[in-house]
Amino acid sequence: MPSATAKSVVVHPLVLLSVVDHYNRTARNTKKRVVGVLLGQAVGERVNVANSYAVPFEEDEKDPSIWFLDHNYHEAMYDMFKKVNAKEKVVGWYHSGPKLRASDLEINELFKRYIPNPVLVIIDVKPKDLGIPTDAYYAVEEIHDDGTATTKTFNHMPSLIEAEEAEEIGVEHLLRDIKDTSVGTLSTKITAQLNSLKGLQLRLEEIRDYLSKVLSNALPVNHQILYNLQDMFNLLPNLALPPTVKAFAVKTNDELLVLYLCSLVRAVIAMHGLIENKITLRDAERKEEAGPASDAKKAIEKGGEKDKEAVEGDKPKAKDGEKK
Repeated sequence: MPSATAKSVVVHPLVLLSVVDHYNRTARNTKKRVVGVLLGQAVGERVNVANSYAVPFEEDEKDPSIWFLDHNYHEAMYDMFKKVNAKEKVVGWYHSGPKLRASDLEINELFKRYIPNPVLVIIDVKPKDLGIPTDAYYAVEEIHDDGTATTKTFNHMPSLIEAEEAEEIGVEHLLRDIKDTSVGTLSTKITAQLNSLKGLQLRLEEIRDYLSKVLSNALPVNHQILYNLQDMFNLLPNLALPPTVKAFAVKTNDELLVLYLCSLVRAVIAMHGLIENKITLRDAERKEEAGPASDAKKAIEKGGEKDKEAVEGDKPKAKDGEKK
């Protein structure tokens, strides 16, 4: 029963890759979504989603209440997965979203045949904003104050992306094909920090919009959210204190000094390589210029020796009787 006591869902990279592959194979360049089963374990307050597999799914685009999910295929696949790894149980299901749909509660009821409280993870295969491309939900019964019948709805729960050591190595090998090797590590770090700041800005804008709607009575006051925001603000440092300002200045100066020294060393090494290259080219040019001249000199010396031998051969030899 993962969602009865679970407070968060951990999704592994293998699941993300499998869902993207499933979408590209069956629903690429269409408005369709893909559906599959999530496998893993419920450990304490966390649901660990370590594996997944696709399930045939079809739905009517005009009428969302008409859909088909091949549960026989699911049962056959799960039997085969149990033979490979018996520890991985069905913990929920996924679809490519990117948002909740009207038929999700009905599909969730179907998965309750195999697990009492399945977790729904929406994985956005085409994320437009920075951040984690997963949203986790679990179904609850909502009780109304007016005494009407209870209705079922989805509650949101936090989702994380974590990887084991073997998965980190595999993901690193996959990223080698898309990484630009000509870009240095410094520019890569700066790009990562810039993306992180953009994601932080989006989250701050969401907080601002939420507080604005609460002030305008567009949304009810949620005290738990306000408590969390107050805890966040309490953790922020007071930048008006002189010791804090000095500490930030010292830290910044130390980091800039390291960057400056690294730039100097890099420039010296580049200059050394340039000088070595010029010396090598100069020696090669001298050898090329000296080559034809030395060959001509050898040819002249060789020709002079032949002429000398020919002159000596043309002189008449004295006869024995002519000797005085």
